[in-house]
Amino acid sequence: MSDVRSRWESLSSRVETACLAAGRQPGSVELLAVSKLQPVEALRAAFDAGVRAFGENYAQELRDKAAALADCQGIRWHAIGTLQTNKAKYVAKSADVFHALDRVALAEELARRRTGPPLEVYLEVNLGGEASKSGLPPDGVAQLLERVRALPQLKAVGLMCLPPFSEDAEASRPYFRRLFELARAHHLGGLSMGTSQDFLVAVEEGTTVVRVGTALFGPRPTSQGA
Repeated sequence: MSDVRSRWESLSSRVETACLAAGRQPGSVELLAVSKLQPVEALRAAFDAGVRAFGENYAQELRDKAAALADCQGIRWHAIGTLQTNKAKYVAKSADVFHALDRVALAEELARRRTGPPLEVYLEVNLGGEASKSGLPPDGVAQLLERVRALPQLKAVGLMCLPPFSEDAEASRPYFRRLFELARAHHLGGLSMGTSQDFLVAVEEGTTVVRVGTALFGPRPTSQGA
């Protein structure tokens, strides 16, 4: 945990440098700390270091951590994992942002359960056509987006993608570029793309949110422990 502050400062500096090199404003990219399976103490240490946006993959873990860190003023919770409709209630109650919206039924359930400010949502697009991943095909974005825009409890802010994994960060570039073009075609300004592996390429291709997990917290625990 003592390394979290230095890692956060290093990551923030790298993103700022990448933004400047790409002709972008330094504050135009949000660093999202992927805290899946990390203990609450690690999240609190990250918050104390300046982190304000945390991403959780599991709906019930998100619920529990949001409750445990309710005293952290200004914290924002991002639900970033595939979501079963029967667990939408946890995300609707605890999250500020959801990054993996991929079907109408889920949008409607989130809207039904949401109270307070609209839940910001990114539509997940499966650009690699991978059967192992969730997400819409590119030609399915318009239909889902139309439905989301009719639900006042939700606010469509952008698109998200996870390219096929590769050790070579450059392999992600064509997917990032395609998502940028797709978002622009649908008048969406938000792009959730880029991880610890390829976030510098994502910054060059226009991302507005990048996910960093191991690059911030170090190796992830192997089980939830709860």
